[in-house]
Amino acid sequence: MLYAILAYHVETEVNSWSAEEDAALMVNLRKAHERLNQVGKLGPAARLGETRKARTLRGPGDGMMIDGPFAETKEQLLGFYVVDFPDEAAADDAVRHLRRANPSAVYEVRPIRLFIPGNAFPETAAES
Repeated sequence: MLYAILAYHVETEVNSWSAEEDAALMVNLRKAHERLNQVGKLGPAARLGETRKARTLRGPGDGMMIDGPFAETKEQLLGFYVVDFPDEAAADDAVRHLRRANPSAVYEVRPIRLFIPGNAFPETAAES
């Protein structure tokens, strides 16, 4: 079974770190990544961009793109996509296509600051 591990932290604290403090953290994280790589368990990993750059598509029809990841408490993160587009407009267009396929969903679009591809995992089938 595959798991998503979502890392939460106080964003203002992380953004206040010096380049040296951030680099030291990344050295430590890469050691943890290496442990998982040695046993072939680390898949794609991403460090998300700042929350202030996030946008959420919500509302009826094509929906409306609003600033921020302001999900209602009844909503839970149930999946994610990693996509490669040249700009925000292209990413917004793609999320609108996803919304058309799943009109009851709310999608958050956030730039990725760091992407570590990791090992490829086999595609998993939907649970029956």
